[in-house]
Amino acid sequence: MPPNFLFLVMPAPKPLTKEDILRAMRFTKSNRAAARYLGCSYQHYKPFAKLFRIDEADPNSPTLFDAHKNQSGKGIPKFLPNRRKEPNVKLIVETGTGWESFTPEKIKSRLIAEGYLKEECYACGFCERRVTDYKIPLLLNFKDGNKFNYILSNLELLCYNHYFLLVADPLTPDQVRHIEDNTEVKAVAHEWDLDEAAIENMKALGLLD
Repeated sequence: MPPNFLFLVMPAPKPLTKEDILRAMRFTKSNRAAARYLGCSYQHYKPFAKLFRIDEADPNSPTLFDAHKNQSGKGIPKFLPNRRKEPNVKLIVETGTGWESFTPEKIKSRLIAEGYLKEECYACGFCERRVTDYKIPLLLNFKDGNKFNYILSNLELLCYNHYFLLVADPLTPDQVRHIEDNTEVKAVAHEWDLDEAAIENMKALGLLD
C-alpha cells in the first residue's frame, strides 16, 4: 500500500477583478501598496488596474491605475464606496497607542500594506505564497513578549517554523492532531473564468494570446 503523501500543485496567479482593485484602493494610497494589500506582485497588479475604468461606459474615464497614482490619496475617495474604519498604524507604531479597537491580524495587514513591515520572515526570509489562499503564512511577533507593545522596533514577522523555534508552538495539540489525521491532501490548479469583454481587453493589452 503506497504511503500517504502531500501532493501540491501551485496555481497560476489569480486574475484580479475590478472589485478586488477597488477594495485595495479603499485601504491604500498608492498602486504599489494596493498590490501588497492584495498579496500579489506589482507586475501582476498593474495590467489589471489598467484594464478597468472608474466608469466603464465612458472611454475617457481614468483607469483604476491612473486614479490611484496620487500618493496622498487626494481625489480618490470620491470614486469609491464608503471607507471602513482602519487602524492608524503611524500612530500605533510611533506611540504604542490606538491599537485597542483592532485585532492583531488587522493591524498586521495594515503594517504590511503601508510598508512598515516587509512581508517575509525576518529570521529566514521565507516569502512563498500558500496554495490554499495565496497568502504568505507569517505571524506577528512581539520581540519583548509584550503583545500590547506595538512600537515598530518591537515588531517582526516570522514564518511558522521560526515562530515555533524561537517563540512558541503556534498550534494547539488539537490542531496538530487534526493535521496529522488528514495527511493525504491534494490540491489542484484552478482555472479562472473571465467574461468575453475582459478577455478581449486583456488580448488588447497583450496579456493573452
